[in-house]
Amino acid sequence: MRKVIVYIATSLDGYIATEDDDLSFLSIVEKEGEDYGYTSFMAEIDTVVLGNKTYQTVLDMGHLPHTDKECYVYTRTPRPTTRSPYFYTQPLPTLIAELKQRAGKDIFIDGGAHTIHALLLADLIDEFYISIIPILLGSGITLFKNGRTDLPLQLVSAKSFDTGLVQLQYRRY
Repeated sequence: MRKVIVYIATSLDGYIATEDDDLSFLSIVEKEGEDYGYTSFMAEIDTVVLGNKTYQTVLDMGHLPHTDKECYVYTRTPRPTTRSPYFYTQPLPTLIAELKQRAGKDIFIDGGAHTIHALLLADLIDEFYISIIPILLGSGITLFKNGRTDLPLQLVSAKSFDTGLVQLQYRRY
């Protein structure tokens, strides 16, 4: 069965963006020729789900995300779509259930915090790849929100890089 996987970066103090959705802190670990396993990860993915705020942030950066994948943008605002990205307004667990029933590769949850929180509440995330960026932001948008139940995880791998980035892979028990 297809897995639902969060692949995301966070500051050491747990923020995925600043208060004003700035992601520029990610650039401190940019290194030519190093993608931290992203290309290999994306080879195992054929479907991407992301929240509307994350989608808009990436668009504002001048990128149209995931054009080579089936992409769903979770939003409250209905928009007509005939091709990917598809704008999805129904409950997120419904989308994930539909996607898991289809044949295909794994499903990448590309943020943001609200989307991840909704999937945690519905107990629908199978794995996490969390890249920790060596910076303390002090405030911002937290990766994990309060108000969910415990989710025991098993460490699959921990990799450190010379840029200071540490990537952790966890799988649910």
